[in-house]
Amino acid sequence: MLSRILLVLLSLSLYSVGSSLSCRWVDHKFRQHSEESLALLDTMASNSTNSTEDAEVDDTVSFPNHLYSQASKASAEDKVAFTVQILEEMVALLEGGYSSASWEENTEENFLSVVSRQAVGLRSCTVHHKESKKLHMYFKRLSSHVLEQMGHSAEAWELIRREMKSHLKRVDQLLLSN
Repeated sequence: MLSRILLVLLSLSLYSVGSSLSCRWVDHKFRQHSEESLALLDTMASNSTNSTEDAEVDDTVSFPNHLYSQASKASAEDKVAFTVQILEEMVALLEGGYSSASWEENTEENFLSVVSRQAVGLRSCTVHHKESKKLHMYFKRLSSHVLEQMGHSAEAWELIRREMKSHLKRVDQLLLSN
């Protein structure tokens, strides 16, 4: 009986050490990947031949800012889970295909790789991954209202690129506020 209790205590202590070590990823690797993903998005913009400086995502797909407000008041683990979902939704949106974007395919692939690594690294810092339906619906609306209605045009992809850049900056601030 005593050996079982010791085994449980040992397991719990190893788990807590392991989880604190894995969350060091946020401090050491997240910033590096975040800077890299933002730089790749800037490269995608400079490789773009379209001009959408004044174009904006319409109100039907504007980001539900209250979700960021809620996330900023949440626990560190919930902030990480929120960020993971945003990163995974971004990857899914870009992997949807039909790209008429004028940026280089290699740059897009590198961007997807970096963002995917961020999501995997951050997932190691969470025990649970509670998904937000509102967040999922926002990205679904981006796909249908921006990409599909604009015929997956280069202009639509530029709007998506700018939205992604905005989100990457916001989740960076969110995670660094811990």
